[in-house]
Amino acid sequence: MKKLSTLGCTALALVLLAGCGSSSKSTSTSAPATAAAAATASTAATATPAAAGGVTILTKHSKFGTILAAGPKKLTVYEFEADKGGQSACSGACAKYWPPVRTAAEAQASGQAMAADLGTITRSDGTKQVTYKGRPLYFYAEDKDDGDAYGQGEKAFGASWYVMNPTGAKVDEDAHSGGGGDAS
Repeated sequence: MKKLSTLGCTALALVLLAGCGSSSKSTSTSAPATAAAAATASTAATATPAAAGGVTILTKHSKFGTILAAGPKKLTVYEFEADKGGQSACSGACAKYWPPVRTAAEAQASGQAMAADLGTITRSDGTKQVTYKGRPLYFYAEDKDDGDAYGQGEKAFGASWYVMNPTGAKVDEDAHSGGGGDAS
């Protein structure tokens, strides 16, 4: 009986140690890993409706005027100045912070967004990325709801990121400067 009790205590101690080791890993999460997780969550949230019938590119009003957004959460979409010839220059770590707007079917237009301006490109991983006026579209991992446009004017991965208005023009105004004029 004494052997069984010792064995039980040893097993309990191992379980507790395993739990302690696990918690020390989770508390050492770095900011880039958190942003990458947010990007993954954002991508997953916007990819699900696309599989059912294509993502919807729409317009919304913001401090930058009328801008493009996508999906059921109406998240702001961005263009990347490093993209050339209608091809995406954002992959790997870049795509974790700036998830591509993906679709499994034809993208739809709503509001002032024009269906004729929508298209897709095939990314290196074989997925389809939505374009507007030939420019690949991206989300920003820090944007969580339809009022966010934290990526506006950011310089990252070699070039600047901008929101777009319904004509397909970038809104060349830095969100961090306190600007906020009308882009329309």
